[in-house]
Amino acid sequence: MDIEDPIKTTVEEIGKILKIENVIGNVIETDDKVLIPVTKMGMGFGAGMGEGKGPESQGSGMGAGAGGAAGMEPIAMIAVFKGVPGPEGVKLLTLSKNPIAQALSEIGSAAMEMMKEKGMMKEKWMKKHSKEKKKEI
Repeated sequence: MDIEDPIKTTVEEIGKILKIENVIGNVIETDDKVLIPVTKMGMGFGAGMGEGKGPESQGSGMGAGAGGAAGMEPIAMIAVFKGVPGPEGVKLLTLSKNPIAQALSEIGSAAMEMMKEKGMMKEKWMKKHSKEKKKEI
């Protein structure tokens, strides 16, 4: 008996469940926005094999086994608002209060603020330098 057989079977069966459509979910599109689901996923499996000798009348034996599990939890939705340019058009909507979801939300908010600030800084720089060029002329 080969230990790879039960492992291969277990991984193949888990793989059937964990298709990208099941993990990510379908994008939801409405007239004014696109919603993209964000999901937390975990997976684990184990396998073992053994052999041994019993009393002479029973001979020797061997066995192998494998098991696995997978779980998914929706934690957020990314909302992209149509017709709203820049970072203002993207929001992260937290669906649960677990630490990962909260961290994602905070990172998303911080990233949006940074992009907003960068855009404002770029606008100020452009205005300043366009005025300097006009002075030179």
